[in-house]
Amino acid sequence: QVQLVESGGGLVQAGGSLNLSCAASGSIFRINTMAWYRQAPGKQREFVAHITSTGSTNYAGSVKSRFTISRDNAKNTVYLQMNSLKPEDTAVYYCYMFTNWGSSWGQGTQVTVSS
Repeated sequence: QVQLVESGGGLVQAGGSLNLSCAASGSIFRINTMAWYRQAPGKQREFVAHITSTGSTNYAGSVKSRFTISRDNAKNTVYLQMNSLKPEDTAVYYCYMFTNWGSSWGQGTQVTVSS
């Protein structure tokens, strides 16, 4: 089984930055896609960004040019650098990984951006 543990969330003023991390543990020998999703209060979970095993990235239009996803394969960790944060970025952020065990989700970390 795989466990994903996120960290780095918190409260920040608009225009500020946060860096989220998500580390995977367990009997892992392959991680394909790593991704971040978010869910704001009263809304459905939405895609934020993903990165493939070869390093190709894709972003939601609302975060493109402000967020950067990266991965450290040696540490089984994915990161999300978030700059120029806006109040509408407030949400619970979830990491996702597709490994040899299939799909796994983290427990979520709260990001709150004050205006």
